[in-house]
Amino acid sequence: MATLKDIQLKIVAVKKTKQITKAMNMVAASKLRGAQEKMEDFRPYAAKFAEVLGSLAERAGAGSGGNPLLVEREEVKTVDIILMTSDRGLCGRFNNNLVTQANTIAQEKSAEGKQVRFIAAGKKGRDFARKKGLTINSEHIGVVGGRFGFNIASTIGAAAIDDFLSETTDEVYVVSSEFISVARQVANIKKLLPIPAMESEEEEEVESPATGGYLPEHICEPSAAELMEELLPRNVSIQIYSALLETSASEHAARMMAMDNATTACNDIVDSLTLVYNKARQAAVTAELMDIVGGAEGLKG
Repeated sequence: MATLKDIQLKIVAVKKTKQITKAMNMVAASKLRGAQEKMEDFRPYAAKFAEVLGSLAERAGAGSGGNPLLVEREEVKTVDIILMTSDRGLCGRFNNNLVTQANTIAQEKSAEGKQVRFIAAGKKGRDFARKKGLTINSEHIGVVGGRFGFNIASTIGAAAIDDFLSETTDEVYVVSSEFISVARQVANIKKLLPIPAMESEEEEEVESPATGGYLPEHICEPSAAELMEELLPRNVSIQIYSALLETSASEHAARMMAMDNATTACNDIVDSLTLVYNKARQAAVTAELMDIVGGAEGLKG
């Protein structure tokens, strides 16, 4: 049975742990605000860019189908997976969910006889690939959860496009986290290359401005097909940058929730240990009183 001194030391240790988890919770909450603002500021740009690109693709018609970034390969031999994870742990199942998604798609492609390569954007993803003995094409450490600019996404996107155009790789996927709310982040897989076909708007009803909206027609110069040549590579970088922003915000939210749960658990442990300490102290006092009473009775005898 633990002594009173041992229980006291455990209580002190848990209280110190609580101070650390509470401080980490506050730091994560502070970083989350900045990351969430960047993510929300970029979402309208990404949405409008996709809208313009979809409109151009519809107007270009068959002319855009010849772009090599849109053409599906007849035979897929090599698949690249851009895995976005954090560099540090202590964020619950955040990294595990992303790694699980990446491992699932890697096993599926390997079972089909395709070579799988990883582009690791984060230390946890790189460590996972190394542990599994998987091929790492490139790694980018200190991105997710830290300060990064559009140049990181451009670098990753340009390398992916070069490999795709040179037929070094035939498909590129992105495994990232989607920020739903502070309490919910979802790991998902998105196909990056070849660029999936734009959703056609022909089947949608065209509303008049009086009923609330209309399908915009963008006046473009030069031709829509020529603009597609410039916008499609940029779309790849935009998709990567958007995924990085979403994953970064998700990491801070996951760490904030994990540290909040850890702080709550520390409070529960302190309460439990305090109860054990009080019971042990009461038992010790009772034993001492019994010894005193027994000694007094012995003297009387």
